[in-house]
Amino acid sequence: MIRLANIHEIPKILHITRSCAKEMMRQNIFQWSEKYPIKELFLQDYQRNELYVKELNNIIIGCIVLTSQIDEPYKTISWLTPDYNNLYVHRLAVHPDFQHQGNAQKLMTFAEEFALKNNYVSIRLDTFSNNKRNQKFYELRGYQKVGKVYYLNQSNDPFYCYERLCNK
Repeated sequence: MIRLANIHEIPKILHITRSCAKEMMRQNIFQWSEKYPIKELFLQDYQRNELYVKELNNIIIGCIVLTSQIDEPYKTISWLTPDYNNLYVHRLAVHPDFQHQGNAQKLMTFAEEFALKNNYVSIRLDTFSNNKRNQKFYELRGYQKVGKVYYLNQSNDPFYCYERLCNK
């Protein structure tokens, strides 16, 4: 089940993202760290009703943020659609113990259905340039690479921006 998160679940969400960060670092993918994602971001996501969790047998195993707010670095990208009525996906994570079981696919399907139901024009996101697995994941779902942004507080390497049109 995927649902809006409760505020008391933020420590569990942080545990998931920190576990993901450790697993990525083990694979020499330095995408997340103790600097990102942080509790304050998840609190903001929660307060805006944009933070969702995936449960399995009453255990939170993943999260995703769905927002209509464009991040400042995204304003430099030549997107496929105008900056109007777009859904942005951030902080998608599945605890390493539950990866390779289709849980990230289910979270993205939820995001895509949410976008259609709410009449968004497109879905936009970014993923780390050194995370080839994530790039393939999004490309196989029909996302097109449209540019790159830099988050210097996370890495000197770029993050690739992707967009997928919402087909009704």
